[in-house]
Amino acid sequence: MNVPKKLLYTKEHEWIKNKDDEVIIGITDFAQSQLGDIIFLELPAVGEKIIEGEPFGEVEAVKTVSELYAPVNGTVIEVNDDLEDSPDKVNQDCYGEGWIIKIRLDQKIIKENLLDYQGYTKLVE
Repeated sequence: MNVPKKLLYTKEHEWIKNKDDEVIIGITDFAQSQLGDIIFLELPAVGEKIIEGEPFGEVEAVKTVSELYAPVNGTVIEVNDDLEDSPDKVNQDCYGEGWIIKIRLDQKIIKENLLDYQGYTKLVE
């Protein structure tokens, strides 16, 4: 299982990569492996606000449908449009080409609400 050390994670298996006041969000390698082959993603529109802990979209896989939960508060500034035609990119490269959305933060990240590499690794063991 791939768990990059430089990212932060949620207990719901989303990852975030923070760069200044922007954040990239995706689902973890563990999550995509549990879901199986991803066939569709329902994602928010650019300009939509997401609220920490609230659902912002869904991932549909062959096995199941799972909600995506916002790890932070912010406004969607970009959606990975490539996933519309190739949702399997999440399975193939969840930390790279399979990223899901980019947001502009409404406030500083509250790191106590997220897990680092060690915390997330313990969670999925």
